[in-house]
Amino acid sequence: MMIETRKASFAKLGDFLARFITKESNNDIWEAHEEKHVRQLDKAIADSIHYNGWFTKENIYFSLAQWAKALQLENLESWLEPYDFANNKQSKKIAIIMAGNIPLVGFHDFLSVLISGHQALLKLSSNDKLLLPALIDYLKSIEPEFENAIEIADEKLPNFDAVIATGSNNTARYFEYYFSKKPHIIRKNRNSVAILTGEESNEDLKNLGEDIFRYYGLGCRNVSKLFVPENYDFKTFFEAIYEWNPIINQHKYANNYDYNKAVYLMSEQKLFDNNFLILKEDDGFSSPIGCLFYERYSDKNQLEKILKEKEENLQCIVSKNLEDDHINFGSTQQPQLYDYADNVDTLAFLSNL
Repeated sequence: MMIETRKASFAKLGDFLARFITKESNNDIWEAHEEKHVRQLDKAIADSIHYNGWFTKENIYFSLAQWAKALQLENLESWLEPYDFANNKQSKKIAIIMAGNIPLVGFHDFLSVLISGHQALLKLSSNDKLLLPALIDYLKSIEPEFENAIEIADEKLPNFDAVIATGSNNTARYFEYYFSKKPHIIRKNRNSVAILTGEESNEDLKNLGEDIFRYYGLGCRNVSKLFVPENYDFKTFFEAIYEWNPIINQHKYANNYDYNKAVYLMSEQKLFDNNFLILKEDDGFSSPIGCLFYERYSDKNQLEKILKEKEENLQCIVSKNLEDDHINFGSTQQPQLYDYADNVDTLAFLSNL
């Protein structure tokens, strides 16, 4: 399959998703062959919500909307421009072991493998095993050559040439051992942080709420920790994020919030609490659900040193333009195609196989 065909196919998928997320207000937008796939994706969404309590319609549609934007032809061409996949060498079979913490979290690896001309051998997470197959069926309907390029493994992975695996720090150690003889990318736990100076506007802090609460904080791009000045007053922060208070009505989130609050109170930890988010002073980065760690800083040079030392544990740093590589408030869950998980260039890895 030519690279132009692959790009065009994923661009068509992006267009399909863009129309899908607006279909409830406009039903007269489907070609005849697409109606089956609309019903199929609707069912996959409904079943995913049923099987995984963390997957809500709002969050699934949010994920679909981000991919609809990313899969525009100009974005694909800009992303692929530095690489030469036009005359791809022998196609390799790439095993992809996917996480299931947020909807379609493994789609970028899936896209990278296929767009580079390789074959994808998928091991889906039990927490997110329905959405991607629905998108795969749409891809195959517009480009039948994908039929032989995509395989989903139910149990043990059959033969493959390289592997991309995502998991916890514990499973990563197992992956490193098990796949040591194959070319591989092994991803571990990462977290994202935000740096506040006290000069942020109310709108900045509202947008920060999106970085904290989207997907209930389950993604590596979710902000799990704040760095704040020594005398920072959290009153303004709490007021700005209050519009997220309905999150406490989600029972799984509420159970985690109640449990963590009880544990902290029993151990007499000092907390700030607004009845849907706990703020706990902690030098760690991976805060539990319903909780946000914070750490005070007096010197920006000292803060830069901390962030440099923890660089391998961080996915995103959010601030108000403090550094060129920092992300704006409210943007962590809207990554570009070149924003790689663990900052490992997947296309470079695939181009060198």
